[in-house]
Amino acid sequence: MGSFGVSCSSIRPSYPPKINHHSHSSLSYSSTPLKPLSKELHKSNPILFQVSKTIKDASLRLLDAFVDSVFHFIDQPLLPSQTNFAPVEEIGEAVNVTESINGRIPDGFPEGVYIRNGPNPLFGGLKSTNSIFGKSSHTWIEGEGMLHVLYFSKHARKARKKPGFLPAIEGDSLAVLSAYLLNYLRFGFVNKYLSNTSVFEHSGKLYSAAENHIPQEMDIFTLETGRNWDVNGCWNRPFTSHPKRDPDTGELVIMGIHPEKPYFELGVISVDGDKLLHRVDPGLERCCLCHEIGITTRYNVIMDFPLTIDINRLIRGGPLIKYNEEEYARIGIMPRYGEADSLKWFDVEPGCTFHIINCHEQDDEVVVLACRARDSMIPGPDFGLNKHEWFSKGLEQTGADAPFLSRVYEWRLNMLTGDVVAERNLTGTDYSMEFPIINDKYNGKICKYCYTQVVSSKASSTSGTPKFGGLAKLHLQEREQCDGLIKVEHHKLPENTFCTGAAFVAKREGADEDDGWIIAYIHNEDRNTSHVYVVDTKNFCNEPVAVINLPRRVPYGFHGAFVPFFDYGETTI
Repeated sequence: MGSFGVSCSSIRPSYPPKINHHSHSSLSYSSTPLKPLSKELHKSNPILFQVSKTIKDASLRLLDAFVDSVFHFIDQPLLPSQTNFAPVEEIGEAVNVTESINGRIPDGFPEGVYIRNGPNPLFGGLKSTNSIFGKSSHTWIEGEGMLHVLYFSKHARKARKKPGFLPAIEGDSLAVLSAYLLNYLRFGFVNKYLSNTSVFEHSGKLYSAAENHIPQEMDIFTLETGRNWDVNGCWNRPFTSHPKRDPDTGELVIMGIHPEKPYFELGVISVDGDKLLHRVDPGLERCCLCHEIGITTRYNVIMDFPLTIDINRLIRGGPLIKYNEEEYARIGIMPRYGEADSLKWFDVEPGCTFHIINCHEQDDEVVVLACRARDSMIPGPDFGLNKHEWFSKGLEQTGADAPFLSRVYEWRLNMLTGDVVAERNLTGTDYSMEFPIINDKYNGKICKYCYTQVVSSKASSTSGTPKFGGLAKLHLQEREQCDGLIKVEHHKLPENTFCTGAAFVAKREGADEDDGWIIAYIHNEDRNTSHVYVVDTKNFCNEPVAVINLPRRVPYGFHGAFVPFFDYGETTI
């Protein structure tokens, strides 16, 4: 494509949180460890203010000394099959990789930035702790976030030295409780600012997000970390990693969960991102680990499934996070600006659903499409059991009884009768797929296509962690005659090669829903090399139209996104 240039970048986070970087979205720690004393006290009695500050500083030093003397941090070892889950250091300045492209960036491919978020733990990797209270461990989803960035343009151009936050999700109940208390006293937060899950754009601004805090704004060109986005002070709770923008109104639908009441709140943000137009507590009776909100043209869709966060259970000696297939599962449908009494619940079969594919209205029904498994990999086995053995056994299984096999699932909910008309598996049980993406122009509407990452059962079982050995294109409106399942095309990757962060790139001025490309980070474990593939979605099974060779290893991560530069009005990098 003539003068098309491609450059990549990655940078490790530093402290304090406001930093310049090209690859780390996130912030290891809060920028406000403790609530500051009031300005009024400072003005009215500066001596008292200074005394209070001195006492607080001394208390923090004592707490740090207590943690250093009582808690012993231990590195969690990695198996040979897990080497690409290990963290990497930053590149720093962007590196031009235009000369490292096999193939050609297609005509119609928009200028923009492809970003993938994922965990990249500080201090050499994930940690466990031993203390007089017991043991606790970081889980594989807890590493501080790093953004790996690839720019497509025609005009190409640390403070704390040791772990701070104690692991507070998995472990002996007393150890986790003590971590909760000490983290809060020392930093003002129970958990560190992960910001490691996703990136999204709204009103010309780019954000990095994770479930445990509000998003962080980033400059799309420099990736400088800016403010924490609390919608001008109106949203003061955690924020979903997967908000949904209504393609007709431009409004952003969000939600956030919390282990204390209200357990779940839903909001609607204005097109310009400055105002919270609606906020409602639907009155959930538990804190479900709801990862994603769904929308249709008129409704919001809430998944209340039995993977829960329960502090009272932790106090009683149980796990903080637990999946219980004996508990209820239900889907809630609420008008976009509805109050709690407008919410209609539909009881469904228990299961675990993190990612919604899409939702739409059809006659009197709301149709929900999502990836669903029988059990949850989060948080993992009961503490003390062999993690690798537990994950490996679950990941190697296929078939109807496989606990972690994630199927594309459909629920049809009749809004007039209140009946669940159908709930069914659309892709069979031969393979597992996750991280679904669609053309965002079809959010909340009937769509023909969805794209997913396909799990390699053998490689995942060996490593004890999911690895994705291919991509799939799902023809949601086409059924196979033999079994009634939907048609699926596969783009298989070479042996021992795996993908993460797949994103859909719409062709500029494309006419069809699938006019565009799938772009994904790829890692070849035999050669220990990383690449970006560009796959034509209309010729999905063919070889990639372009393979961009990267100058360094990119660890496996979570969600990716492609943001066109023309939304921002500037294209110089």
